[in-house]
Amino acid sequence: MLEIIKQYHQEIKDIHLQNIDELEHYRVKYLSKKGIISGLFEKFRAASAEEKRSIGKPLNELKKEAEEIHLHFKEIFDAQKNIDFKTFNDLSLPGEGFETGARHPISLVRKQIIDIFHGLGFVIAEGPEIEDDWHNFSALNFPEEHPARDMQDTFFIEKKNGKDDIALRTHTSSVQVRLMQNGKPPFRAIMPGRVYRNETISARAHCFFHQVEGMYVDKQVSFADLKQTLYFFVQEMFGADTKVRFRASYFPFTEPSAEMDISCTICKGKGCNLCKNSGWVEILGCGMIDPNVLKNCGIDSETYTGFAFGMGIERITNLKYQIKDLRLFSENDIRFLKQFNHEIV
Repeated sequence: MLEIIKQYHQEIKDIHLQNIDELEHYRVKYLSKKGIISGLFEKFRAASAEEKRSIGKPLNELKKEAEEIHLHFKEIFDAQKNIDFKTFNDLSLPGEGFETGARHPISLVRKQIIDIFHGLGFVIAEGPEIEDDWHNFSALNFPEEHPARDMQDTFFIEKKNGKDDIALRTHTSSVQVRLMQNGKPPFRAIMPGRVYRNETISARAHCFFHQVEGMYVDKQVSFADLKQTLYFFVQEMFGADTKVRFRASYFPFTEPSAEMDISCTICKGKGCNLCKNSGWVEILGCGMIDPNVLKNCGIDSETYTGFAFGMGIERITNLKYQIKDLRLFSENDIRFLKQFNHEIV
């Protein structure tokens, strides 16, 4: 009986059914109450205990495979019922095109920013998104009582005694620290990457976003170098007619510090929700690197000076494509993303 089971096992294994009628014939022959497999089970019940031990498993495997083959071809033939073969076989019909994907708007603008600064000789530097207190705060001249160290602004992973805290980085300035610690001037680099802050999500803010920060450290670097670099960036990104202004500001890691505004690209200076009806939009912070930061990174602040700047890629993208709600960037709405299919990378 074992040889008979093996014979039928090989027989159904080689079966290839062509239509629903052949499938029904297969079912009746092997799986019906009067079929081959039911007959084998009748013989199995009459076999001795020793024979049952040798043929029980192969017989069950035969039945299982026969049922799987029946189910496989049944699914194929059921699917074919929904196909209009007259239309399907009409070779005169035009082919169906493939819908091509596209880069995310954040990726498009990120690449454009990188290309602009690459043309000025800036290289790309990257670092970890999980940082210690030294690289994220202390080396950048953040006082211990600075509000950015508070839980309301930072996603802490391990909150210990301050200097041993571990957090998701709040800016890519930590990459600047790593670059200066592990190298020697001159440095001319940008640091693109994702950052995290514990903020309420709205049309103007999110708990994660993307930044590009940059720095230039060398002998006799001045604020004039910073301004001309950023003027060039704005003209390349937004056009030569874009107006620019600098406003005095404060950052722990730069002195003097400034914020740079451009004329609003959405309302053309007339006033809208994005620019808070002022006609101007702040796009980045900048300044001369504080001598204490250079010292913390092992650089002689008497010999070298430098500038640094940082911008949110979402803000630049908002202005470039006139998008008023930055939540759209992370919602994966295909209707929104399809609008950028024409953009050239």
